[in-house]
Amino acid sequence: MKILITGGAGFIGSAVVRRAIADGHEVVNLDALTYSANLENVESVANDPRYAFEQADICDQARVREIFARHRPDAVMHLAAESHNDRAIEGPLDFVRTNVVGTAVLLEAAREHWNGLSEPAKSQFRFHHVSTDEVFGALGEEGAFSETTPYDPNSPYSASKAGSDHLVRVWGRTYGLPVVITNCANNYGPYQFPEKLVPTVITRALEGKTIPVYGDGRQVRDWLHVDDHAEALLLVLQKGRLDETYCIGGTPNRRNLEIIQILCAALDKYAPANTTHAEKIAFVADRPGHDFRYAIDASKLKAELGWEAKTSLEDGLEQTVRWYVENRDWIEGIRQRGFHSERLGLVKAS
Repeated sequence: MKILITGGAGFIGSAVVRRAIADGHEVVNLDALTYSANLENVESVANDPRYAFEQADICDQARVREIFARHRPDAVMHLAAESHNDRAIEGPLDFVRTNVVGTAVLLEAAREHWNGLSEPAKSQFRFHHVSTDEVFGALGEEGAFSETTPYDPNSPYSASKAGSDHLVRVWGRTYGLPVVITNCANNYGPYQFPEKLVPTVITRALEGKTIPVYGDGRQVRDWLHVDDHAEALLLVLQKGRLDETYCIGGTPNRRNLEIIQILCAALDKYAPANTTHAEKIAFVADRPGHDFRYAIDASKLKAELGWEAKTSLEDGLEQTVRWYVENRDWIEGIRQRGFHSERLGLVKAS
């Protein structure tokens, strides 16, 4: 297949690009190269004849249409998004623009392209929208999100992703565009921009800084290695049922503080300091609207397509720590562009 992948220079997007090329597909990587994107993430495939890069904003209707017309993809995997909750609190309109308006622009360009295809090509075309479990809101101490969980977003980020999910469904129901949606758990792994929990802990520890824990650290998350996620996404693209949603989850739930303690133990092993890294933990003010618990029931994906995560949490986190320790030049490149793990999102909830 020739797959148009939006956001392919980002964390999850680049993992999908690398996996798609390894699986023998052609890839067109459409990315605006905003602050968290990094072409170093796809250096390993950049010279492959099956890979092409297009720098473009998904809100630029003329440019997006031109990319569709020139590359004529067989499928779209839409991963481009603003995704950091702390940034969403400070600048919600950026999230509405990219995640809602940008998705609508992309859907319209895809629909125009799809309508112009031959009938055989039209029947094979797919628009795969990659979303988050945060659209479902928060859970208490028990239960798990599934494909039938009502939407109940609690942050500007999750609301913007919920909006984009609804638009994708509407383009499927109203116009017949062949769509599929996935909602995933928290991802971690190599090449993750150091503003999310796992890379923040690792990079700050390597620099001798304190390790912040929001609130009391009791928030619970489902964790998914990015390479497992990329495998699942490509499987759903090719074999998932149209107009369906699939939830993608990984390891059993863990509290944020537990994740940080596992990371600290791995850091003690691969980057020992004068004191244990756990001694650098500092509890800080919680984020406004911080959801308490997420958990995913991925049984539908396993039953229909036979997929389940392969990477255990402990192995995956240790591998991730090793990658960051061995790739400090990648981190330094981000620091040189002006990002220094500053705390964002401290606007008081009204």
